[in-house]
Amino acid sequence: MPPTPTPTPTPADDAQTQIPFDQAPGATATPAQPAPRPPRAGPHTYLKDFAPSQRFSGAFSISNAQVGKTRSDKPYLRCILGDKTGEMPARMWSIDEALARRIPADGFVYVEGETQKYQGELQAIIQTIEPIDPSPEQMRDLMPCTRRNVDEMFARVRDLLGTLKHPAMKALAGAYLDDAFLMDAFRQAPAAKSMHHAYLGGLLEHTLTLMELANLICPLYPKINRDLVLMGLFLHDLGKTRELVYDKAFSYSDRGELIGHIVDGAILLHDKAHQVQRDAGVRLPAGAVMVLSHIILSHHGELEFGAAKLPSTPEAILVSQLDNMDAKTTMALAAARPDRAPGDLGGNFTERQWALNTKLYRPDPLA
Repeated sequence: MPPTPTPTPTPADDAQTQIPFDQAPGATATPAQPAPRPPRAGPHTYLKDFAPSQRFSGAFSISNAQVGKTRSDKPYLRCILGDKTGEMPARMWSIDEALARRIPADGFVYVEGETQKYQGELQAIIQTIEPIDPSPEQMRDLMPCTRRNVDEMFARVRDLLGTLKHPAMKALAGAYLDDAFLMDAFRQAPAAKSMHHAYLGGLLEHTLTLMELANLICPLYPKINRDLVLMGLFLHDLGKTRELVYDKAFSYSDRGELIGHIVDGAILLHDKAHQVQRDAGVRLPAGAVMVLSHIILSHHGELEFGAAKLPSTPEAILVSQLDNMDAKTTMALAAARPDRAPGDLGGNFTERQWALNTKLYRPDPLA
């Protein structure tokens, strides 16, 4: 699923411009050293437990920090706060350039503020914010992560790849699985910076879900090549291990900005195919690498969503459809049925979900 901007309207969002903090007026290219964490104003509460009109303080991750300008030309901060339990849009309605220069666009901050309801959603209103350099103990609380067991998920991916029929496909899968550095990154990486499965282990969870779906669906289409579909799904997002930086706040690496996971996944495939031929003496059938490369290059479905080519084989179409289904369903559930009780916020609909191009109806009538 391609990344999509997700602006969040607020009552004062009559902004005319939003500028990343490292491009804010007077900002320098090299960020200032993080300030020490100020003393907490009260006990820390995780985002999932926030209630309306609640005072809060503590350390959080910050992403997509931007300076906005209102119609009256007053600067304000818009950003997303996060911890291991989720994310929340946040606003600081008055900010000066000196503070703006200290705040990272993506990083970690100490925040004091209060929550408020807006259009059935909860958002944070920031009163105090300072950059911090979190301790290892704080990092475990600040980074969102999968709730599923990583070892069990990875073992299941191995099992599914073990069901491949063609010897060359088995050898190719083995070349990836034997790459300890790559597989370690595969187990840890998020599937996205902020959209779907945007948490540690998210890439593995997303990939496994797709492979499980394919394992159920492929028998319904006897003419589909199951080996190509399973391998295509295993490979389709592996470039995100190079595209994303996830040792601190989730962001894009230089390679991610300049090359991206789609092209990088195809580059990685060609490297592994040559490795299989060189080390194992296995030559993939004519056209196999080309068709797998096409699956990687086309899995976003549409050119406007970042696909290098439109899906043009039955297997590429199935991979693209499954990827889109899991990404959008996951986003819809996260928005309409978050971990915190939506009934406390009022309203049957979420605000408009920009990636889905609609508001979502919250209630489950059979619950």
